[in-house]
Amino acid sequence: MSAILRELLCVSEKAANIARACRQQDALFQLLIEEKKDGDKNKKFAVDFKTLADVLVQEVIKQNMENKFPGLGEKVFGEESNEFTNDLGEKIILKLCATEEETVELLSKVLNGNKLASEALAKVVHQDVTLTDPTLDSIEINIPQDTLGIWVDPIDSTYQYIKGSADIKSNQGIFPSGLQCVTILIGVYDVQTGIPLMGVINQPFLSQDRETNRWEGQCYWGLSYMGTNIHSLQHLHSERTVSETQSQATGKSSSEAKEPASCFSAVISTSEKEPIRAALSRICGESIFRAAGAGYKSLCVVQGLVDIYIFSEDTTFKWDSCAAHAILRAMGGGMVDLKECLQKNPEPGLDPPQLVYHLENEGAAGVEKWANKGGLIAYRSKKQLETFLRLLIQNLTPADSRI
Repeated sequence: MSAILRELLCVSEKAANIARACRQQDALFQLLIEEKKDGDKNKKFAVDFKTLADVLVQEVIKQNMENKFPGLGEKVFGEESNEFTNDLGEKIILKLCATEEETVELLSKVLNGNKLASEALAKVVHQDVTLTDPTLDSIEINIPQDTLGIWVDPIDSTYQYIKGSADIKSNQGIFPSGLQCVTILIGVYDVQTGIPLMGVINQPFLSQDRETNRWEGQCYWGLSYMGTNIHSLQHLHSERTVSETQSQATGKSSSEAKEPASCFSAVISTSEKEPIRAALSRICGESIFRAAGAGYKSLCVVQGLVDIYIFSEDTTFKWDSCAAHAILRAMGGGMVDLKECLQKNPEPGLDPPQLVYHLENEGAAGVEKWANKGGLIAYRSKKQLETFLRLLIQNLTPADSRI
């Protein structure tokens, strides 16, 4: 329902405030890092980290949703466990306490008695946040609450968050790394079908005031349910659609009009496999961008900075993709399983194999149960996806197509 989406917008902004607060003092931030162990570790990285900010954000989202919509808190799933170990080796279960004072006491245990830091964080955690959007406020959609599940990635691109680079330059609006690549991802899906219904992407570190060093962020959302499709970029998306229609009238796509040598632009991971990179170079020419963070790369597609986000490995997860997938569905796009697309080569007009969010991977353990095993392609237009897949298959060898 739109009331749930409105609450998710507010809680995402509270989460963004927590993420920003945790980065204000470098000395404090060093206390907030804990190495992930064993089954919680993302195999893509030699070292993977979780931070107190990650855990706090996830628990705040869970508790806020439970308070406003009883029963929904237990349907919130995410990357992080809420168990934290302090320097004394004490295992502490983090949760949002009823009062600010109780939260201060709990955080002090994690932060080895650092009362000032605990008070600063608790204040942000318990602070009321209001965030509205006229487009969302103009509609009322009712979705049965018992059909909903929520995937959360409290801080996507944790490495960039920890590293904290603030002076990275963008390439045609796309940041290859840095705090701008950090996102908070909240995706709502149907627990029976696995279809994504609502998504919120909060980008806490969009721009920095050079005088105060304080950061401002931006929030993006989308809703797709029973024929209703709305999103926060509605106005801009409409203008883009008009532009594309005018381009088609001249016999050229909008991409061709912008860049004669290339029909498509794509964003990829720095770790993307060589066969995909080689094929993309033939399809996209110079319009290939590298960026950190699965959430941020998906956001680049949502914003229209690129046509496609493609990733052939199995190191993204349901919490990485659900939010952007829901927004893209609201825009007329989606997110598909790359491996299935290459194997089945869907006929034009048929529905491509969308990612779903309710099924575990058989035989997998730990976080691998929720990996996007076949890789993914994020896109804004079904017709554009069909053309891209045709070109991709043409430019991959038969062996490469079995990625």
